[in-house]
This record gives sequence, C-alpha cells and structure tokens, in this order.
Amino acid sequence: MIYVKTEEEIEKMRAACDLTSRTLGEVARWVRPGETTRRLDTIAREFVLDHGGKPACLGYEGFPGTLCIEVNETVVHGFPSGYVLREGDVVGTDLVVELDGYNGDSCYTFPVGEVDPKVMQLLKVTKESLYVGIEAARAGKRVGDISNAVQTWCERRGYSVVREMCGHGIGRDMHEDPEVPNYGRRGIGPVLRKGMCIAIEPMINLGSKNIVIERNGWECRTRDRKPSAHFEHTVAITDGAPEILTTFRYIDESLGSHPLRESVEESEETPHN
Repeated sequence: MIYVKTEEEIEKMRAACDLTSRTLGEVARWVRPGETTRRLDTIAREFVLDHGGKPACLGYEGFPGTLCIEVNETVVHGFPSGYVLREGDVVGTDLVVELDGYNGDSCYTFPVGEVDPKVMQLLKVTKESLYVGIEAARAGKRVGDISNAVQTWCERRGYSVVREMCGHGIGRDMHEDPEVPNYGRRGIGPVLRKGMCIAIEPMINLGSKNIVIERNGWECRTRDRKPSAHFEHTVAITDGAPEILTTFRYIDESLGSHPLRESVEESEETPHN
C-alpha cells in the first residue's frame, strides 16, 4: 500500500531528513586515509543520538551499524568494521534517521584522498543520475519514468545499473511502497501522486551489473569486484517540481572545493542528455 502524506507529516519528514543530512555532513569531516569505517559509524550514531534522533538501521533485522558502509566494490549494506580507509578508496555512507516517528534516508559516496579518475567519473555520473531521476519524479508521471531516466543517463555513459537493489517509499517506516528501481521503461509502474515520499538511490557499477550477496546475508558487492557508487535523496512529490527533503549542502560545506562537490550542485538545473 502506498501512503500519501499530509503536509503535517511531510513537515516531520523534513525534520528527519535535515538531521540525516547534518549527520552525513559531520561524517564527511572524518572521511580520510587512516580512519576506520567503524569510527565513521560511531560518529554518525553519536551525532544522531545527541540530536534526539534514532539510528533506524541499527539493530534492524540484526544489522550491526548506524551506517551501511560501502567500500569500493561493496554496493549496499556493508558492515562497519576495523577496515582502515586507504588513499584511493571510495566509501558510501547510507544512513536512515528516525525523528518523531518519521524517517529520512540519504547516501553519499566519498572519495578517500586521490582517487583514480575513472572512478571519480563513475561517482560524478552516478550523482548526476540522482538529480536526473528526481527531475522525473513529478505528479502524474509513473515510477518507470524515474527508473528509465536514471538507467538512460548511466548506460549512455558506459556504466551498468544494479538490478536487484532499488529505491523505495519512505515515511513512518524506512521502507514503504512503492519500489523505485533504477532501470525500466517509461510509462509503467505506480502513478506518482502529490504527497508521496520516496527515496531515489542510483546504485551504479564501473563494470558488470552482476552482484553477489556475501555469506552474512547482508553485504552486497559487485561480482567482478570493480567499484560501485551510490547516491540517495529522500524526495516529496508535489504539484510542481519535486521537493528534495534531504540535502548534500552540509557535506559540501565539509568537503570545501573538492571536485566531486563541483560536479553537480543542488542549486543548478538538472543535467540534460
């Protein structure tokens, strides 16, 4: 069942999404060679709790962290660990925060120090595709319009789209209907209606689209072990342009003039084909 939110509910989601975004902004300050992914997770958990929120992933069906950590070939659902970040890594930090009964969800894939230009281009295109998908998220269109926009943007540039993992509705629960795939045909799927809130999250691979689920049942990586990138915003459907409830602004402030920040700014128009 798809839940359409009232304006009062969306206001609560704005607050949850702002805390989610501010938490990732704090995490961004610590992404560097020599830090462990467990340290990033601790920083996120303490920030969320200090600001009155609840780390929604922590303990969810046994998940052991506040952040889903995605290093290099890990696509989604990686565990925080003692892994020490190295120059040239990329690390995704996927976070869901519950505040006053509502959830915000966002992900950002960070370069660690100097990164191979081919991998930086993957991050850039994946981030761009997020905004291309958001632009398609308009009342009266269908979920497939979002899916096709993301897929077309990335595949035309030589990247592959993960099939098994997708975006989703969000509100009182972190995962609600509808599912929002990153591939598909225009004009199919549920109709987008004012008041729907969805998490759009392209998961894009440098190599093959094929993935493997590790033995712990959670961690998902690319089969060919080539890097993957993941960016995500929580979005509300309105009568006009979609409203992005999360923001990368706090991350931008922490990153300063990093080239990934400069690739796509939220204040700019969505990239065109």
